Amino acid sequence: MTATRRLAAILAADVAGYSRLMGADEQGTLQRLKAIRSELVDPQIAAHHGRIVKTTGDGLLVEFGSTVDALRCAREVQAQMAERNTATVPEDRIEWRIGIHQGDIVVEDGDIFGDGVNIAARLEGLAQPGGVCVSARVQEDVAGKIDLRFEDLGEQQLKNIARPVHIYAIRPTTGASPLLDASPPEPARTHRFASRQRAVIAAALIAVIGIASAVWWAWPQRGGPAVAIPTAGPPSPPA
Repeated sequence: MTATRRLAAILAADVAGYSRLMGADEQGTLQRLKAIRSELVDPQIAAHHGRIVKTTGDGLLVEFGSTVDALRCAREVQAQMAERNTATVPEDRIEWRIGIHQGDIVVEDGDIFGDGVNIAARLEGLAQPGGVCVSARVQEDVAGKIDLRFEDLGEQQLKNIARPVHIYAIRPTTGASPLLDASPPEPARTHRFASRQRAVIAAALIAVIGIASAVWWAWPQRGGPAVAIPTAGPPSPPA
């Protein structure tokens, strides 16, 4: 089959600590992972128009035609996984790490290749358990379309990727709506703090200048004209 190129959103996912989970309970881990795939992950991928390209023991590579669909799928999977894990002790939890990138890919025999795929896989490796890492392309494309707050991690050099990639993270949060954060964006909080700090500094400077001026005027001036101070002398003789 002839290879073709197209632009796509690529989602890479794997289970954090999979080897440890398998070592502790191989059969139980496999059964739970199979249930999670059939009840949650695969249905969400289908609902958001994704195509599962390949699977490994604990990983997935998925292609989406839309970055919005890819990120909505990731959000739903992580939110529902957090709910499922509330009744599980931390050491037994199955938690996904997800990376998403938008880029040009090569498609051949149903498989996908290229830097777009490699970047998505590297981003998944940087994500925290229960979290999502995306490239700047994804963040820019979904800005204003999804109610998520992105944490800017700056440009990072990824293994076997020629150019640095600007990365954003969506951290897992506690509560009923993981990945959602109703608090004000960090830049706004930083701006308010900086404004208060500038006001305090300005007030302190004014106070220091006022005190210095008062001390200056009260201090005896050197180098000014001499002032004669009358002294008491002997009484004048009578006329």
